[in-house]
Formats: sequence, C-alpha cells, structure tokens
Amino acid sequence: MKNLIVLSLITLTLVLSGCATTGSASPNEKRNLVQNMRADTLAKLYTQKPDVKQQIAGSAGYAVFDNANVNVVLASFGGGYGVVKNNLTGKSTYMNMGEAGLGLGLGVKDFNVVMVFHNQDAINRFIENGWAFGGNADAAAKYQNQGEAISAEAIADQVTVYSLTENGLALQAVLKGTKFWVDSELN
Repeated sequence: MKNLIVLSLITLTLVLSGCATTGSASPNEKRNLVQNMRADTLAKLYTQKPDVKQQIAGSAGYAVFDNANVNVVLASFGGGYGVVKNNLTGKSTYMNMGEAGLGLGLGVKDFNVVMVFHNQDAINRFIENGWAFGGNADAAAKYQNQGEAISAEAIADQVTVYSLTENGLALQAVLKGTKFWVDSELN
C-alpha cells in the first residue's frame, strides 16, 4: 500500500507538471499555448457533437480547460489551465484549476472540459467564485486515438459542461470539489 501511495504521488507530480503551462515561457507564449489548446479541444468536440458549435455561438460565453487527474484508491487529485471567452464582450480570461475528491478509483487521465455559459450571470459567477462541487463516475481506457472513454455532458446553473478524455486509464466514482481561479500572470 505504501508503494502504491508513493508511486501515485510521483505520477501526480508528473501529470500535473505536464498539464500546466510551461514555466519558462513568456506570458504571450503561454497565452498562445492556451489558445491552441482551446482551438484543438473545440475542433474535437465539434466533430463528436456538431450541434455544440451553434450552442456556443448563441451563448453568452464558454470556457475550455485542459485537466489531468490521478485517482489513488480513496483520493482523487487534479489540476490544469484554461480560458473563458465572453461572447458578449469579446474578452478572454485565463484561469487555472485544481481539484480534490474522495471516493473509489484508480488510474490517471488527461481530459478537456468545455463549459457553455447560457447567460452573463453564469460567466460572472464562474470567474468571480470559480468553485464547483459534485459527483463524478466514469471509465476511460484511451491512448491517442486508440480505446474508448465515456464523455460526459451535464447541465447545471445555466452552464452546460462537456468532458472529452484525451488519454488515460481510469475507473472512478468520486465526490469532488474543483476550484477555478484567475491566472494573474496571463490576464
């Protein structure tokens, strides 16, 4: 059990360092990295669910995040980065995220989240407060284009959330909290 915990902490460190924007890059390079991730994620989502393109175009705004998550028996940890685009003002707000949870699970996965905000209040609440609590149950066994992952869609508080797994092997049922916060370096 002790070896599993040590291995999991090492894996967590590697995963979280891999999903963060590069520390030595300039703020402009980091913003470009986030914008490229946003464009790639939206292209993949539009391929899987073409109707989301119209939903985003008609919304108050949207957010796209890249996240890595590690599940170790009874605990879950994750982190990532992303951007919120306000369709009404044209402003982009760069943000970070971190999450922790309790529940049964084992594995590591890299996934992207797209949030569609249906009104201005939902965007404002998200940027100002940035907390999300909830339950999560999923299964993923995917590497690049091989394998399968169950993608999730949820609607709450005037926000529709889509999740796309990039890579990973995980089986989990977790109650978790996620904190999103404004990236002071990139804004």
